[in-house]
Amino acid sequence: MEDTQQPGSLSAPELAAVRRSLTDGRMAMTRRSLLRAGGAGALALGGLGALSACGIPPAGRTDAGRSVDRSGQEKRVSFSNWTEYLDVSDDGKRRPTLDAFTRRTGIAVKYTEDVNDNDEFFGKIQAQLAAGQDTGRDLIVLTDWMCARMIGLGWVQKLDAASLPHARANLSEQFRDPDWDPGRAHSYPWTGIPAVIAYNVKATGGRTVDSVSQLLDDPKLKGRVGFLSEMRDSVGLTLLDMGKRPEDCTADDFDAAIARLQKGVDSKQIRRFTGNDYINDLSKGDLAACVAWAGDVVQLQHDNPDIKYAVPRAGYMTSTDNLLVPDQARHKKNAERLIDYCYEPKVAARIAAYINYVCPVDGVREELAKIDRDLADNPLILPDREMAARSHSFRALHGEESKDFARKFADLTGA
Repeated sequence: MEDTQQPGSLSAPELAAVRRSLTDGRMAMTRRSLLRAGGAGALALGGLGALSACGIPPAGRTDAGRSVDRSGQEKRVSFSNWTEYLDVSDDGKRRPTLDAFTRRTGIAVKYTEDVNDNDEFFGKIQAQLAAGQDTGRDLIVLTDWMCARMIGLGWVQKLDAASLPHARANLSEQFRDPDWDPGRAHSYPWTGIPAVIAYNVKATGGRTVDSVSQLLDDPKLKGRVGFLSEMRDSVGLTLLDMGKRPEDCTADDFDAAIARLQKGVDSKQIRRFTGNDYINDLSKGDLAACVAWAGDVVQLQHDNPDIKYAVPRAGYMTSTDNLLVPDQARHKKNAERLIDYCYEPKVAARIAAYINYVCPVDGVREELAKIDRDLADNPLILPDREMAARSHSFRALHGEESKDFARKFADLTGA
């Protein structure tokens, strides 16, 4: 895929999305994060000024992968990930999965939880990538739409298929061929992130809520409905409910979905647009039903039996967080060994049992059942074929179109 846009500084709506994500975005307030509030996951906002002031050079590089790989001489790999996105020991001091990798391979892993938001992280590394410099990171995890942007700019190295036997064999069919990285030439998914409908059965009077039409039109839910502040999830689910495919969304389709959501705002059917902060409102019943991320639902159900979920009849949205090797990374081969290791079913099961999002690895069910039978049977973690077939992804957006869509969604949400 080639991106011919002339990338510049972030627009005002995109900057607003960054600030919003830092405080209530997808990974900001998981159940485990709440238990560790005030810890190392906090991020200073000082870097945001640089995002608005610093644009990207006017053309993407096309020579990604020409760096000299030092994996043979330097037995280490630097891995940047989101917070609470890899298993930890009970005392919180060790990373069992990474420790086992190091024991097996002799490769030391420097693991850093410094991805707090896609745009914010992009702002950290863009100047070095544009200059053809090493970012100090060999492996990063970003969401699919940002991966598309990075690949289009030529800032991601192609992966060596010969170094990824487990990944090639065990990658679930659902994730094998995204439009933004055909054949997974540059990326492998870390997790799938379904957006479904969650509801509090006490607050709904025992009724099931299983469609966006109910969220927007049921008078019994008025003022107690939440949608996500992530554009692709909320607009994508609305498009599906309207009989449209987010994979083929036109500007007119997008405007129609925005207009439908705007009616819900104007009528006060929608209480608010949220990040992970729907967790407390849904548990208390202040929100009767909302669009929610599956990983949160799994964790909420541990604590509150009144929390239920439904896969919308029209289908649901799935995005992915993905493993990438940045241009000029010093230890590409070591990074590929770590990617491949994470696609071994036993390893993938340990990771899935901790993070509770969709595991993209086939053959993991038996291993996950050894850890927790309920998790192994949960379709929000291991979708069956029927559920996977109902999954949809928002198409890649480029250039002015991306900024235009972000502006319209920001106007809707009041961001």
